Amino acid sequence: MPALQILQRGREDYSDSYRAMRAYTDGRVADTPDQLWLVEHAPVFTLGLAADRAHVLDAGDIPVVQTDRGGEVTYHGPGQAVAYLLIDLRRKRASAGADARLYAREFVHRIEAAVIDTLAAYGIAGIRHPGAPGIYLADGPAQGAKIAALGLKIRANGCTYHGVALNVAMDLQPFTRINPCGYQGLATIDMRNAGADAELVDVQARLARELARQLTPAGA
Repeated sequence: MPALQILQRGREDYSDSYRAMRAYTDGRVADTPDQLWLVEHAPVFTLGLAADRAHVLDAGDIPVVQTDRGGEVTYHGPGQAVAYLLIDLRRKRASAGADARLYAREFVHRIEAAVIDTLAAYGIAGIRHPGAPGIYLADGPAQGAKIAALGLKIRANGCTYHGVALNVAMDLQPFTRINPCGYQGLATIDMRNAGADAELVDVQARLARELARQLTPAGA
């Protein structure tokens, strides 16, 4: 099985990343390596396939991009660690010995576990909320605030793209201009405001390691 390749793409326009993810997935063959892309975006609101545009309250000068991922509306901007997962789940399922539907859920669970472990390395406790993908603060004054969003596209052939966005040190004001993930009044937070003074590049590296650890089958 080809090793998971980790690519640091730096600051990149969201539309460029989106086109590149689709192109990479379109061109996949049986032995195409799985890749993990680390990206930072200029300000942009993105909509999932089922998103209600009414959840964009005041886009202002921030572009709004329709995508083919799951989920609702979210915001990407400077100071956010975005990890895109271009993975062939059929390959992973064969190693894990699970069926497609179960493995899709397990894939999300492992991504969330990687975020939780990344936050724990900086002294932040993160938790899942059933039925609401992403990671939230487990305790403290901002308990329940969302610190990481997750949205994926899983094609019929088992290949995935899009991924997870962890708020590190951001301008959080744009989140007040949407109903994040479709939830009115949902508080959002970043690691800086949760008490962790961390550099984006360091968090990206830690998140990449944790994702690679979670997504590499035992013995691979």
